[in-house]
Amino acid sequence: MPAGEPVLMPIVRKLTRSGPLGEDDRAAILSLAQDSVMLDAGVAIVADGGPVDRCCALLSGFASRSKVTGEGKRQILSLHVCGDLLDLHGLMRGVADHDIRTLTPCRVAFLPRSAILDLIDRHAAIAHALWLDTLADASVFREWILNVGRRGARTRIAHLLCESALRVAAADPDARSGLPLTQAQLADATGLTPVHVNRVLQALVQERLIDRDDGTITIVDFDRLAILGEFDPAYLGSLAHG
Repeated sequence: MPAGEPVLMPIVRKLTRSGPLGEDDRAAILSLAQDSVMLDAGVAIVADGGPVDRCCALLSGFASRSKVTGEGKRQILSLHVCGDLLDLHGLMRGVADHDIRTLTPCRVAFLPRSAILDLIDRHAAIAHALWLDTLADASVFREWILNVGRRGARTRIAHLLCESALRVAAADPDARSGLPLTQAQLADATGLTPVHVNRVLQALVQERLIDRDDGTITIVDFDRLAILGEFDPAYLGSLAHG
């Protein structure tokens, strides 16, 4: 986040990609928080079944939504990047139906639930932008169901890497390239074992599609990786455009 920039400017930038916001709308969003906090990787921001009395704005890093089986196996349902509001889904109901966790160290700001609901009541443009934001989430969820349910391992991982790279670039064009995702996290996101993920990643490196260095995955040839992953960014809509 650039020095001197308002804390919630990443949120304003993302919502503006969905539709125009007036100066009063932007000012209203920016007034919700003046401070942010750093969270370590692996922190539970929201617990499945727990109350949602605030909304978490992700200002840097990677986070995820997930569910856990009775046997303790975690399925990551979506990945989230700078500019995402992580718990809009539980905001209206007041209770979460999934976990939200940090995957890497993250900078976040917490916004009171009452303040968000008040914004929705008073600012039609903000309400419209938040509605479009949840529709974009739904589009991503549908693609993930197809990805995990019907695509092979190589295609599945290639698709996830392409999606993540585009979303990071759209959220922050100046961000350091590379995806700091572990094998275990990729396994939880794709329904594969860490061993299987490792084999696929090694093959993608050998084919010069990606590079791996110090826990970071960098895409070397996006076009070829997109072909392998059957990746068409149309479903991302504004999430893929900075």
